[in-house]
Amino acid sequence: MKKKYLIAVTAFLFLILAATAAEKEKMSPQVRALRSINGPEISGIIKTLSSDEYEGRAPASKGEELTTHYIVDQFKKVGLKPGNTDGTYFQKVPMVGEDIENTDAKLIFTSGEKKEELSYGDDYMAFTERQAPEVSIDAPVMFVGYGVVAPEYKWNDFKGMDVKGKVIVVLINDPPVPDPKDSTKLDPKMFGGKAMTYYGRWTYKYEEAARKGAAGCIIVHETEPAAYPWEVVKGSWSGEQFTLVSKDKGMSKVAIEAWITRDRAVELFNMAGKNFEEMKKAAVSRDFKPVDLGIKVQLNLKVKDRVINSNNVVGKIEGSDPEGKNEWVIYTAHWDHLGMRETPQGKEIFHGARDNASGVAGLIEIAKAYSLLPAPPRRSILFLSVTAEEKGLLGSLYYARHPIYPLKKTAANINMDGLNVLGKTKDITVIGYGQSNLDDIVKKYATESGFVVKPDAEPEKGGYFRSDHFSFAQVGVPSLDPSSGVEFVGRPEGWGIEQRREYTTKRYHKPADMFDPGWDLSGAVQYLQLLFEVGEDVANSTTWPEWAAHSEFRARRAAMMK
Repeated sequence: MKKKYLIAVTAFLFLILAATAAEKEKMSPQVRALRSINGPEISGIIKTLSSDEYEGRAPASKGEELTTHYIVDQFKKVGLKPGNTDGTYFQKVPMVGEDIENTDAKLIFTSGEKKEELSYGDDYMAFTERQAPEVSIDAPVMFVGYGVVAPEYKWNDFKGMDVKGKVIVVLINDPPVPDPKDSTKLDPKMFGGKAMTYYGRWTYKYEEAARKGAAGCIIVHETEPAAYPWEVVKGSWSGEQFTLVSKDKGMSKVAIEAWITRDRAVELFNMAGKNFEEMKKAAVSRDFKPVDLGIKVQLNLKVKDRVINSNNVVGKIEGSDPEGKNEWVIYTAHWDHLGMRETPQGKEIFHGARDNASGVAGLIEIAKAYSLLPAPPRRSILFLSVTAEEKGLLGSLYYARHPIYPLKKTAANINMDGLNVLGKTKDITVIGYGQSNLDDIVKKYATESGFVVKPDAEPEKGGYFRSDHFSFAQVGVPSLDPSSGVEFVGRPEGWGIEQRREYTTKRYHKPADMFDPGWDLSGAVQYLQLLFEVGEDVANSTTWPEWAAHSEFRARRAAMMK
């Protein structure tokens, strides 16, 4: 009886295996490649890269060495060739690491007999890009609204005021100009309406201050317009910070780049006899003029710096067409995070599981899928895992300034920064929707997969300027920054946005961004399969992606192609 039972079970299993084999025979090579992208392997990579052993993956640390060599091993495993023309998987990125040694330094404001002292960490954060052992400011303070000069909007917050040698105080984000037809909404014709423009980014404000010759620039942090709490500023600016090596040793930058909390800004304006909310309201007008606050500010920072070489990791699949193989589609995902810091309780590790161990896992999985195709696409594919995104997009910025392969031969960039770990969605978000016709390609494959393409649900956060695709967009390469959707299958309306905000508040740029074995990675698989199809479409096309007519990057692409 047992023998007959075993024979029956064996026959049944044989039929299952035969059916599976038959199914595989029917499956197209592309479908096999798509189905190779799977949750368990994504999970394994995230778990490794976000483990304590990798120490938060800070550039120029033990964590970098472990991380970059792990990525190289994975690239080799899936069949990628060395991506650099020197025959290696590395592109050196020379950077200057600068560490504030006297974090007990006070940011001091004085007005007559009045004096306010702000504490590093709790009240202010400061940094310098100048390579000097000591940097100081002792200067008058000017309030210049949002610190924006935007000729296309006929907007100039400086109004010809000479701020050379002075310290300017500016508000975060774009000027929120009300719609003249409905004051409860923002004017869609001014600064993107609800969506942030580059003028709203903190990096722009420091750049404009430097162009004006200011000695320093202090941004007033407010959680709602900034889209992240003060703890994110504190965490991101603590410890060693990095900039790219420059010939002038950073002397073209302002001496002090700083943030202060809203509460201390209110006190500062009170010291000047001004009401913060009234001044903020006045700044939302073309007629606003800079205000001398009648206050002096002092700060002395002692700086320890070092020049280091971090690394981008590059692997490639060469195109199959003799002409096309000299043209490129670049997938990017940054490998770095915030590393570790010392606290009274001991070492604190910023694990960066979703940001961006998950993106690196996605990069590796897509590379594996391409390697399973019977023949490569027409164009070559470059898989670029960049360093120092958390330090100001430095790895991608370095590649954009020192490309391994010509940018005018680069068809598109597709970026991955944080995978969906919460399950399948009915939609997919495109950050910066409408910037280029890459959106149309996304729509094509999203429709085939049964979900809807939507613009960013929170465009006021300025996501298009906050990840590595922006380094490519700035120089003219059409760039795509897709993100997970917000309508989750089996979840109530609004749940996705709630989860996104909860992550921002409790885990984003905090040690709590840790691997969770209970994550549902089916949505990540769905997302990566779509990005594989989009990239393959671009790589096989005989035409080039184009910026939209209204895009600020269109002229840069045209100049590049000449």
